[in-house]
Amino acid sequence: MFQKIFSTGSLALAGILFFSGLSWGGQTITLNGSPLTLTGGNIQLGKTLPTVSLPDLGLKMIDLQSFKGKVTVLSVVPSLDTPTCDKQTHFLSEENKGLDKTAKLVTISRDLPFAQKRFSKKANINNVLFLSDYRDAEFGTSTGLLIKEIRLLARAIIVLDREGVVRYLEVVPELAELPKMEKALEFARSL
Repeated sequence: MFQKIFSTGSLALAGILFFSGLSWGGQTITLNGSPLTLTGGNIQLGKTLPTVSLPDLGLKMIDLQSFKGKVTVLSVVPSLDTPTCDKQTHFLSEENKGLDKTAKLVTISRDLPFAQKRFSKKANINNVLFLSDYRDAEFGTSTGLLIKEIRLLARAIIVLDREGVVRYLEVVPELAELPKMEKALEFARSL
């Protein structure tokens, strides 16, 4: 596994970006070994997220900049109707070791808000904010996480500090695999 580690000086401000098979410059990931192309700009450690507003379960538009003031964990998944996305979302909700009391936990997918609402109700997940990038893939395009061939989001985990700056980022190189959730949540707790 090839890893690039970026640090701004202290462990609490360190940022980690995993590539392992991912070519960020060429912007490709794989699905069961087949290459897929990521499109759009590149999300960067040490920078704030692009200004994007996404609908929540009630279709209320939420500006991602509104998360400032709290550490935020963004769990990005292709579709909640798949086993890996289901597992990633349950992990965020159920295995966060109390982080949901002090940080904002967010799942972003291209699923319709109605499908996200059905999923959250069936899964009994109440401590995660679900946001949908279904309209025009603005989040996916502005972060470089939109998969060109299937128009879904790449699997990623992003941790923002209280100022909304990206401090941890893992874009999973193989879409069918989970990100290192424990590592990301531990990092979020250290901020």
